[in-house]
Amino acid sequence: MAASAWRRADMAKPEGWRLDAASYPVCETFQTRFQDMDVNGHLNNVAFAALFESGRVLLNWRLRAQGERAANERMMVAAVEINYLAEGNFPDPVEIATGIGRIGTSSWTLIQAMFQNGRVIATCDTVVVCRTDGEAKPLRAEMVAELEANLARAA
Repeated sequence: MAASAWRRADMAKPEGWRLDAASYPVCETFQTRFQDMDVNGHLNNVAFAALFESGRVLLNWRLRAQGERAANERMMVAAVEINYLAEGNFPDPVEIATGIGRIGTSSWTLIQAMFQNGRVIATCDTVVVCRTDGEAKPLRAEMVAELEANLARAA
């Protein structure tokens, strides 16, 4: 088994609470697929991204204020950063834990961790921007309240 990736000099180790599924308000299980494997028999980077996206969508569905948005308001992914901490394997399922990490004026950051067989194998940070009529606009108070209700916190 390969050493943890966070031992590399250019990648900071995630804060300890980020490695605990209990720190996140949403945690769902997803089945890995045979087609998710790379030539070495491990989950490939595209599979990690797709699994994190599935977890992100489930949290987005929980945000009621998002469903009440104006027709000209869009939520757009501006950045995604995935840190691979250990190898993932098929056919074992993964748990994706998701929460809000930061709330800004016109954006927020979703933070996630992926677990398999009781150990964390990756983290993901996604910046989402609120745009109205093609421009970044401040988040509505109702949206801020929903985001605050889904903050990730040390367990």
